[in-house]
Amino acid sequence: MKISFENPDKVNGLMTITVEEADYKDEVEKTLKDYRKHANVPGFRPGQVPMGLVKRQYGMQVKMDTINKILGENLQKYIADNKIQMLGQPLAPEAGEAVDLEKAAPYEFKFDIAVAPEFNIELSGKNKVDYYEIAVDDKLIDQQVEMFRSRAGHYDKAETFDPEQRDMLKGDLRELDENGNTLEGGITVEGASMMPQYIKVEDQKKLFDGAKLGDIITFNPTAAYPDNDIEVSSLLKIKKEEVAEHKGNFSYQITEISRFVKAENNAELWNGVYGEEAGIKDEAGFRKAIADGLKEQLKGDSDYKFIQDLRAYCEKKVGKLTFPDALLKRIMLANNKDKGEEFVEKNYEQSIRELTWHLIKQQLAAAHGVKVEDNDVRESARQMARAQFAQYGMTNVPDDYLNGYADDMLKKRENIDSFVEAALDRKLAAAVKEIVKLNVKSVSLEEFNKLVSEQ
Repeated sequence: MKISFENPDKVNGLMTITVEEADYKDEVEKTLKDYRKHANVPGFRPGQVPMGLVKRQYGMQVKMDTINKILGENLQKYIADNKIQMLGQPLAPEAGEAVDLEKAAPYEFKFDIAVAPEFNIELSGKNKVDYYEIAVDDKLIDQQVEMFRSRAGHYDKAETFDPEQRDMLKGDLRELDENGNTLEGGITVEGASMMPQYIKVEDQKKLFDGAKLGDIITFNPTAAYPDNDIEVSSLLKIKKEEVAEHKGNFSYQITEISRFVKAENNAELWNGVYGEEAGIKDEAGFRKAIADGLKEQLKGDSDYKFIQDLRAYCEKKVGKLTFPDALLKRIMLANNKDKGEEFVEKNYEQSIRELTWHLIKQQLAAAHGVKVEDNDVRESARQMARAQFAQYGMTNVPDDYLNGYADDMLKKRENIDSFVEAALDRKLAAAVKEIVKLNVKSVSLEEFNKLVSEQ
């Protein structure tokens, strides 16, 4: 077998593999003998089928499979041995003719190979990159305290409706006729829940101002929630398609007013958020626990912003790279056959930007000994699980439950790539922060969020 590789412009490669009969003959013969042992052909006992019949029936397919296997193995070996940084998969040349395996060997196979552009990115203490630390101030801690109080809150009964208190109403809805009387055979909903403060139309919302327990309010649901048939259908307990048939007024007799009350800032709240094992004895301890948690949480946000700033810094340092555009578009099209050329043209530039950053990250990781292990990927899943629980105020989730949730996410193949990238970003950020000079800037959360949104 002969293999040659041409790469005149450094990014468009052409690999030629010449396969001789000796390269595949023995393997084909061995496979056909195995076929013969198990072939089930009428008129012949197992293992006694004439080899000539086996070759006629299976010979060409076995030959094709064997040659394809040899090609794949040798192509990948050549790529690895010669340290060729191949992008995507090899493709047959567009103008190439199919190899006729019916003819006698040798067979010449050609493959277009997209090669990554050569570049060099080095980082040292001479390089200065911004690093934004988010200040955990009293305002931020106050916001967290109020969030925890709201999540642990409850509803008490009230006598008068006050929209400022997030009151919830429960009452009986009855459809009215044009004279304001209960419509015979009309819609009736008992125990219908409403929060009038969310009504979109002001004159309909004002009808509930100062309402008391037992009051009867006349309003129009379709006027109160214009262009929102789903909201109306949910309130009236009808199908969305039926809303158009009920555009008149309804009476609403209030049978219950529930007022939301935030939880007290006391030991019950502190233990509910962090668990008794945290040993929080007073409000100062609660605020410290919040501050510590925020610092750890926001450190991840700072590192995320640092990676984005490092990316911009490195891309500028590397400059515009030359890629085998025509070949990469062919590869992209081959991987997205159902989406067509329009999709490729629309998304190609963005894919090149992502590819450039991927190559830069690979080089930086190799230069600074950053490797992503299985435990790193699992930690990414744990962090994702922890963040999801935190959204619902669950900050003291037991480790075994957290691990189980992370394991479930890892079972889904579509999640793995994102977890690997998150692990690489996390470890790369930690490594590079020790190498470059950090231009540390302390900012508020609002300032930080604005910086991120503008990027």
